[in-house]
Amino acid sequence: MPADEMFDHHSPECRDDIVGYYAAFREKCPVGRSTAHESGYVYLARYADVFQVARNDALFSSTRAAGNLSGTAIVIPSGPFGEHLQYPLEMDPPDTLEYRRLLDLILSPAAVDELRPMIARHATRIVDGFIEKGSADLVRELTNPLPSAVTLDWLGFPEEDWVRIGRPIHDVFTSEPGSERAAKAIEGVIYMEQRIAELITERRANPQDDAISVLVAQRKADGSEFTDAELLSVIGIAVSGGVDTTTSLTGSVLVHLDEHRDMRQQLIDAPDLLIDGTDEFLRRYGPVTAMARTVTADTELGGCPVKAGERILVPWFAANHDPAVFTNPDQVQLDRDASRHLAFGTGTHRCPGAHLARAMFQEMIYQILTRIPDYRVNRDGLVGYPSRGNHMGWDVIPAEFTPGTRVGAAAATVSSAAPRQAGTFDVVLEAVESVADRVVRVTMRSVDGAELPAWQPGAHLEIRLPSGRLRQYSLCGTPADRQTYEIAVLHEEAGRGGSAEFHEIATPGRTLTVRGPRNHFPLVEAEDYLLLAGGIGITPILAMTRSLTHRGKNLKLVYGGRTHSSMAFRAELETLPEAQRALVAQDQHGLPDFRAAIQGSAPGTAIYCCGPSAMITAVQQLCDELGVRDQLHVERFAASDEQEARIASTEDNTPFQVELAKSGVVLDIPVDKRLIDVVRAAIPGIAYDCEKGFCGSCETRVLSGTPDHRDEVLTETEREASATMMICVSRAQSQRLVLDL
Repeated sequence: MPADEMFDHHSPECRDDIVGYYAAFREKCPVGRSTAHESGYVYLARYADVFQVARNDALFSSTRAAGNLSGTAIVIPSGPFGEHLQYPLEMDPPDTLEYRRLLDLILSPAAVDELRPMIARHATRIVDGFIEKGSADLVRELTNPLPSAVTLDWLGFPEEDWVRIGRPIHDVFTSEPGSERAAKAIEGVIYMEQRIAELITERRANPQDDAISVLVAQRKADGSEFTDAELLSVIGIAVSGGVDTTTSLTGSVLVHLDEHRDMRQQLIDAPDLLIDGTDEFLRRYGPVTAMARTVTADTELGGCPVKAGERILVPWFAANHDPAVFTNPDQVQLDRDASRHLAFGTGTHRCPGAHLARAMFQEMIYQILTRIPDYRVNRDGLVGYPSRGNHMGWDVIPAEFTPGTRVGAAAATVSSAAPRQAGTFDVVLEAVESVADRVVRVTMRSVDGAELPAWQPGAHLEIRLPSGRLRQYSLCGTPADRQTYEIAVLHEEAGRGGSAEFHEIATPGRTLTVRGPRNHFPLVEAEDYLLLAGGIGITPILAMTRSLTHRGKNLKLVYGGRTHSSMAFRAELETLPEAQRALVAQDQHGLPDFRAAIQGSAPGTAIYCCGPSAMITAVQQLCDELGVRDQLHVERFAASDEQEARIASTEDNTPFQVELAKSGVVLDIPVDKRLIDVVRAAIPGIAYDCEKGFCGSCETRVLSGTPDHRDEVLTETEREASATMMICVSRAQSQRLVLDL
């Protein structure tokens, strides 16, 4: 390869266009060698190769010994902090297990949920600190202080340490090697290690209500204590991992939303999109761009021979931008199912802090979008990291905004990310009635008679059908009624089976599990509204029509269907004044004239559209042509075939038992319950993440029995060995499993 084409992930070319840099090498030489650093290394550029290396600890080691390294083994070039081994990052299984268990204990989803009110309080306080000025460096005044305060407060550091430690952690990744700033960063890290050692000693003598106290109280499998050196390393990783990775991600997304203000407005209008879109932002802007492994035996990668002792660059960023896995990978698509992204890695060393990172990120973005929604980034003042080889992000993000007011003592009134996340609960179908050809209206109640979660027009429920399929249906009842929900479901003869199954099982008394409500299609404030519906797309539009009519708003409804008899709720809609409605049956009047409706709307009219994809696309094109695309709001339900295929089908399920070896507890797993749901009820701190069989977080050792593997992580060889299983989606072929839990 010519010298000017030598791969170097720390090069200015990679820094200035990391997407294009990896894309070029993926196209011309996806697996190759570079002599850019130390004794050289093998680089990867494809998802499949990165995934293969990250999943095989025996062949691709994280230890220093495998490469005879004195510096940190998990980056190239080997890191400057070589004095202390990083537990468990620089270890391979089974040595990792004891230390990984410590991190999983304090970073489980249940543990993070308890931190959400504290995250919201810190975020509110920090935004209060600059909101009245009308300008801020969003890195120095928000995205670094918030993760620093949350992480260090949670662990048990006193407040005077938050800035003194948090800022140097950021400087480690943003300073030029050998610079004065880098030297000060190292001093800060040394101070952090001193403070950790002191706190370990203090907590051993006098435990407090903090994470360090939890950690020092833990014991190894043999009953012995973790040493101070071991705990220092684990806590150090929790600090460095909790601070700057979230700083980087949040900064990148804030810059992106400044560049794509239509997407910013989407998130302002529909905050739930942030919950579903977080993994897509992680895929696109994952802060840890690459790590490293060392080959332990001669092998091959992507057809390229590699020898024992060679170093391998494992670029998560390149994997997340592989078009073979993610279409249009350079784009952020909020409705993409990005579950298989590798921003947190995969395998043994997948980031245990994923849930905390998401919670802090979501709260910071939510605070910005609700309190300073008109922020504008000064592009000329942006300063990025000097290299994107291992980490990416922004060092300086100067921004201006309309000054706001402090929340102060009323911080508790500012919602955290947790309440905005939809819950999962069971409902019982109360009534099922036909409202049009092949359309049924279904009324449901909570199984325990409790009041149902509140909703607004545009909201939908996600329903898990008995087969395991997931389907989203718009709520079309009355938001004021907190006792019942109503949906309407069309039996789609050419569909993928979900609607047919729903019609088959929809009988009064049937119990179903639902998730929600969520609202990606909320009504915005406007003087006038144009509501465009096609077919079953009338369901969210019906709730909007009722609400707007009740509020005395100006509206015009255009509703098209194949025939009069196929148009659900037609009788109710015909009670609207004629000037406000156009109900168009295609067999009698042809297609609705959406062009005329849009052209006839008053300036600033909010346009809402829901219906078949072809109709939505046509309306989008019309709005582009007529210059009103920024007034258009659409609703698409894109239940993923991919996702559906990975959801266990209860039709083939059989009951089985699971023994938890460490406690001897035996659990019954019924046909209609997932293994992970039953296990985490018994072990609240168990590790898991995607719950789709993608990420490997819930991988668990199988001591006896035969799993029924339903994940997309294990290779065929690993499935045959059945040494481990992903308990989020997999079940059992045998009547009993014994798990190392």
